[in-house]
Amino acid sequence: MKKMYLSLIAGAGLLFAVQSAVLAQGDYPTLSQVSQRLQSVANGSGGSAKLSSLTKTAGGKDIWVLKVGKGDIDNKPAIAVVGGVEGFHVLSVELAVQFAERLVKEHGNALDNTTFYIFPNMSPDAYEQYHAALKYERRGNAAKVDHDRDGQVSEDGYEDLNKDGLITMMRVESPMGDYVAHDKDPRIMVKADRAKGQKGTHLVMSETRDKDKDGKFGEDLEEGIAFNRNQTYKFPIFTPLAGDYAVSQAESRATLDYLFEQWNIFAFVTFGPSNNLSAPLKFSAADARKRVITSMLEKDVAINAMVSGIYNETVSQKAFNQSNQGTDGDFFQWAYFHFGRLSFSTPGWWVPEVKGEDGKSNPNAEANFLAWAEKEGIQNAFIPWTSVSHPDFPNQKVEVGGIRPFVMHNPPYAKVGDIAKEHTDFILKLAGMAPKLEFHNVQSEKLGNGLTRITADLYNNSPLPTHSEMGEKSRWLRSIRIDINRDPKDIVSGDKIKLIDKLGAYEKTTLSWIVKGTGSIDIKAGAAHTGIATLNVKL
Repeated sequence: MKKMYLSLIAGAGLLFAVQSAVLAQGDYPTLSQVSQRLQSVANGSGGSAKLSSLTKTAGGKDIWVLKVGKGDIDNKPAIAVVGGVEGFHVLSVELAVQFAERLVKEHGNALDNTTFYIFPNMSPDAYEQYHAALKYERRGNAAKVDHDRDGQVSEDGYEDLNKDGLITMMRVESPMGDYVAHDKDPRIMVKADRAKGQKGTHLVMSETRDKDKDGKFGEDLEEGIAFNRNQTYKFPIFTPLAGDYAVSQAESRATLDYLFEQWNIFAFVTFGPSNNLSAPLKFSAADARKRVITSMLEKDVAINAMVSGIYNETVSQKAFNQSNQGTDGDFFQWAYFHFGRLSFSTPGWWVPEVKGEDGKSNPNAEANFLAWAEKEGIQNAFIPWTSVSHPDFPNQKVEVGGIRPFVMHNPPYAKVGDIAKEHTDFILKLAGMAPKLEFHNVQSEKLGNGLTRITADLYNNSPLPTHSEMGEKSRWLRSIRIDINRDPKDIVSGDKIKLIDKLGAYEKTTLSWIVKGTGSIDIKAGAAHTGIATLNVKL
């Protein structure tokens, strides 16, 4: 007993030490720091959190899942929290990790009714680029892939032409270019407006060279497959970073295999570029009727709107960029369209809108970001355009520069604590809305001849239905099952096992049996993702 006590004290001390170090640091954590913090959460949880590695990526990095709960955790409604679906979105990993830390340390009571699956980083190979000597916004893992299908692997990747350790952009003066300098901020290059007769002045592309001399630049990057392009929903075949077939990567396969065994998940919260939380998605009847459905279904859109309202009440920042259904092959859409669960996604942070002296904001995202960075006093947000000698453009002016990698998608680390706290509060509010089955209006009526009629209302005491409309349509989510522990020959009327497709928000269904005999009977109703309601009736 003494050893156990000392172990708990040590675990709690380690958790506090790691959290203190994180709060004291000035930048996003390394992969090893993330792993240490997750292990500390598990060690300091008193047994409520279990950390497991689902697999290793092509780069040898762990894909972690932290399962947190109490009691019969597999039969309690669960939320899956997912970070790192895009490797350049380092904020998303920190939001997932801080949620885990706050959940165990400050909100243990939330585990009484809800289980949580936390997948902090689905793209660790790409995430590592943030801390590498050469920094660029990477999406793909470490798999060796011939993206341009020319028989050579990664021969046309990025190249640091100005030797500053960053991959930004390069612009090449050319009468055949289709870019011009922005009229209000000449640092920014924008597409020439051909409809207005505007003539381009520059070619613009990522900082690179045409190493295989095929006239194309950066088409065979030194990175493999992106997790957020490798999922099954609208898999973008024959496109870069997607892979030869859906779920081709170890991390995609292991994650989906694991999720298909977790029947209790009723909702996902994904931290990534997709966004249906600050602004809900819209319903399209035409898209909902397609063979491959591409619109969230009507009842689920209504749920999305309700949850979006709660999100905007909880998260103080108002989004400059609004709803974004996502991209082909991404995880957020897979969770809804192919897994049938309620699926919510948010970047967690947006570059705030900055208005000029005329009271208007600049619709160009880069111009708005630079105005905000200047206002915030953020240094080196823009790398000034600098001339370089480029072997592929020997007689043309070539300059390298642009917005520093990562800064438009990830706020300064000092702001992350407040962002993480608000999103923790939102996830806990969503957990409090989980489907909740209860028995009400129970009656036991003697009919004579040893017979008893039992009636009860099974009630979903939640603003959410037990099944999403998509989940009901796909028939993947398990039905609500009602069991009565009586020998079938003693059940005169009613079913020993009854299945119900769904119960809506605050909806009830009346159940009735006629049984013979004496004693008492137990009735239970539910599914893993709704929780199990139990009832004991004396005959």
